[in-house]
Amino acid sequence: MLESLKEQVLEANLKLVEYGLVLFTWGNVSGIDREKGLIVIKPSGVDYDKLKASDLSVLDLEGNRIEGLKPSSDTATHLELYRRFSGIGGVAHTHSTFAVSFSQAAKNIKPYGTTHADFAYGEIPCTRDLTQDEIDGEYELNTGKVIAECFEKNGIDPGAVPAVLVHSHGPFTWGKDCFDAAKNSAILEEVAKMAYLSECLEAQPASQAIQHKHYFRKHGAGAYYGQK
Repeated sequence: MLESLKEQVLEANLKLVEYGLVLFTWGNVSGIDREKGLIVIKPSGVDYDKLKASDLSVLDLEGNRIEGLKPSSDTATHLELYRRFSGIGGVAHTHSTFAVSFSQAAKNIKPYGTTHADFAYGEIPCTRDLTQDEIDGEYELNTGKVIAECFEKNGIDPGAVPAVLVHSHGPFTWGKDCFDAAKNSAILEEVAKMAYLSECLEAQPASQAIQHKHYFRKHGAGAYYGQK
């Protein structure tokens, strides 16, 4: 099972390259085996074109390395998301252009149309800025805590909104597994691009009725999109 998860996480990391979301070593994907209490994540600073399954870092949920190379510097953020969002099976982080632009502007991504509504129910939130103490302390762990705080304080369901913008930093996405997390990073970037262009044209968010219709025709008990 662990070897299978490592192969999946390797492939999901390479998907970030295929989707055009990363340059150099700027991104990471992880996956979790909740039964064993282990996560697999991209190692720190390793080029994607040199990455092998045997390089991937395997850790327990306390962050202790079991095998592989030194893990991504964002590992503590991933671990906190797994602890706080119990329904997720994969996490991805990129520095993709349009999503980062919203992060740097400290702006939520508003739902301007059905593409967004098919992906997420409501705005994609941007977190508050970290305090000096949070930055000087356990920075990556505190990043995860600030993400969870953003969702809890605003009553946002991480299952309905599988993405966040970290203030001045960039996007994190998640999903049922590592592939879903990577795919959501690609969708988020496209949604962010559309939102940016919509704001340039002074668009208004889509009506609540059309947002509701498009989200729930694809997600939830009454969904009818796709094949059964």
